Amino acid sequence: MNKRPRTVRRSRGAAEVDELIHIATSLGVSCTLAEDRFWQDKLASLVSEILLDEDEETLNAALDTLSKTDPQAWNELADIVEACTETQTILIDKNEYQAIMFAVPLLAWSRFNIPAGPLGDERITSLREHLSKHVFVEGAKLSLADFLFSPDQLPQGYCNTAKLSKLLANLTSSNGTLMCEQANNAEPSAFLTDTRYLLGAIAAPKGKAVFRWQEENSSRKDILTQWQKQGLNSLQSLFAGCAMESLLPISYFAAWRESDRASRAYSLRASVSFLQLLLSVEARQLTCVIAACHGRRLEEYRVGFVRRNEEPMLHGVVWPLLDGEDEHTDCIAEIEAILRESGITDIVVHEHSFPMDQCDDCGTPLFPNLDGDLIHTETPESSDTPSPHLH
Repeated sequence: MNKRPRTVRRSRGAAEVDELIHIATSLGVSCTLAEDRFWQDKLASLVSEILLDEDEETLNAALDTLSKTDPQAWNELADIVEACTETQTILIDKNEYQAIMFAVPLLAWSRFNIPAGPLGDERITSLREHLSKHVFVEGAKLSLADFLFSPDQLPQGYCNTAKLSKLLANLTSSNGTLMCEQANNAEPSAFLTDTRYLLGAIAAPKGKAVFRWQEENSSRKDILTQWQKQGLNSLQSLFAGCAMESLLPISYFAAWRESDRASRAYSLRASVSFLQLLLSVEARQLTCVIAACHGRRLEEYRVGFVRRNEEPMLHGVVWPLLDGEDEHTDCIAEIEAILRESGITDIVVHEHSFPMDQCDDCGTPLFPNLDGDLIHTETPESSDTPSPHLH
């Protein structure tokens, strides 16, 4: 008698991928709030276990599959993964608190290096005071990381982010400060404009308000105004030689997305200011050339800057498409409006699309000129001017 073939057992990772997909799909088609909460709790419990096991591959496999098969379920799973990564439950004086990892995105540009690295005790003390006074509810527990992070220095992946989130959460009970010496190992890339991040965690009793805009007679707009007006004074000396603008301090992943979106317009405005300063020209003496660039689909717009009636490509900005945007999103109108507000009057939009070509030598994107060619930037720069390509 022939032996039966051995049954191949599927790995624990594959089984968990299927379970994540099943629960997220069920949540996506749920029809009541009670059912939503049932699936959300079940999904959060499984995701938390996977994060604790540091199984990044399982999370990514489930997200990748759903991104191709079920966008609604993908959104549900992504929301839960982010929530479990940035939110921790801790005990303070035997009471259950919810700690949320937050970020303060800082948009900056400079002809010199944009700062990154340790903040120091004095700045941390001042930031803690202003965040507590202007952003978070009275009595909330607050921890901060003593480091100004560049995008390259942020934790990579959900599992590493969850570990940092837990470290910060555990320090909230003592309103502590996290020393981030390890972040020194990654040198920030040099761009004319870039984002920096302040990180921390805020803890409040479970079910209670965390941010001041959750209270009556308060709004995000007013809180941002107060934070920008008073809270950033402690960073001015660190950003000497830089133009800097802060976004609203919010939860980590939301802040990351908001900075991606806000940095596009900021980069265009910074480009105009940079060229005016560097070349001693007025904005109306510049021409902007806009082109759509495709991979398998529309991926980004590229904006080239030239002097009127001159050939060299002075500068370039990449405007990437973000979640929910496609060829039907009128990004060109938004780009044109920002340029005109900045003083640019001569704007050329190419009707045909371009490939996403880069320089073979340095890898930087190529930008459209008036003739419809993608060419390299040739920005006049002094020895202390960083790469002109805007991040």
